[in-house]
Amino acid sequence: MGLTSHKVLALSALVSVLMVAATVWLWPRLAKRSWATVFGRLGTILATQLAVMCTVGLVANNYFAFYSSWADLIGSNQDGPVVIQSQLADGRKGAVVQTISNENVRGANTVGREPAVVGKLEKIRIPGAATGLTTEGYVYLPPQYFQPEFKDRKFPAAIAITGFPGDAKNLITKLNYPSTELSLINEGKTKPYVLVLMRPSPAMPRDTECEDIPGGPQSETYFAQDVPQTVRDSYRVASGPGSWGVIGNSTGGYCALKLAMKHPDVFAAGVSLSGYYKAAEDPTTGDLFGGSQDRRNQADLDWRLANLPKPEVSLLVGGSKEGDGDYYPSTKAFAEAAKGSATKVSSITLDTGGHNFNTWSRMLPASLGWLGDKLNAPA
Repeated sequence: MGLTSHKVLALSALVSVLMVAATVWLWPRLAKRSWATVFGRLGTILATQLAVMCTVGLVANNYFAFYSSWADLIGSNQDGPVVIQSQLADGRKGAVVQTISNENVRGANTVGREPAVVGKLEKIRIPGAATGLTTEGYVYLPPQYFQPEFKDRKFPAAIAITGFPGDAKNLITKLNYPSTELSLINEGKTKPYVLVLMRPSPAMPRDTECEDIPGGPQSETYFAQDVPQTVRDSYRVASGPGSWGVIGNSTGGYCALKLAMKHPDVFAAGVSLSGYYKAAEDPTTGDLFGGSQDRRNQADLDWRLANLPKPEVSLLVGGSKEGDGDYYPSTKAFAEAAKGSATKVSSITLDTGGHNFNTWSRMLPASLGWLGDKLNAPA
């Protein structure tokens, strides 16, 4: 049974209930003053606490999708493709591609249907020539990619980044990026573009906050340079102005805004769903800036708007007025600081909504439609 299986959760809950009942039943029998009964009492307390904590942990993991499998939990997930830089027909190096069944384009009735109708989802490992970093992700190719009239066209693309420590698969199983884009295309609400679905750090389990860390992983360069180049080398993806965008939730939202603001020559638009505006610093990040206040400032998006030339880029910020901490006042201040400048900030504001997949799912269709409007369509 898989880590996220409802059977595993039900079994854990049953064990917790039984352990509590057993502790209540055994406690009078362990009331004697002897080493055996003392250890017995300690054992029942520890076993009950462990069972309850496991159940709570499973509930939290099923909701927030921190880990998608047992292998992912213990760090032994080796089911991806081998890290080999494949040689393409024209001699360029690209991503190592592993095809995934179209059944994973959830909610779109894709079973048994042709890629020219529903598109195609592929699992890839993206090596970085400039940084030496590599990570797994997914690419969604829209139906037009396979249609004869578009066979020589290059498509715009967008990098989608999930929150930390989420898996790229969350963008498929929890947020349904591919099926959402497919529905928007079929309804005429967006132009077709390639989606590159990724987790927020190419140096897991460290949270790099999409930062080039002194003496450490160069994550910003990886996302802004390596990923677009590798994807262009592997797929028919455009490279001209306005051809790339970036979108993300939570940590991924912060990354999306920072990447778009710092690299407007690469990303024409960025979308943040419940993102924040200043790099997190905690035990998962370590020292991101090598003690440099200037680097810390550079990673502070409010500081950038106040102290640096405002880049010519389109940004969309989405979140709720209530239920997501200080998101709303922080976002109002960010948008106000950009007003009247080359940095164009649009917003989606929900009345209520927590920092969770339900909130982000509500904003995703409008966000992907907005992003598609900002990217160059196939010529």
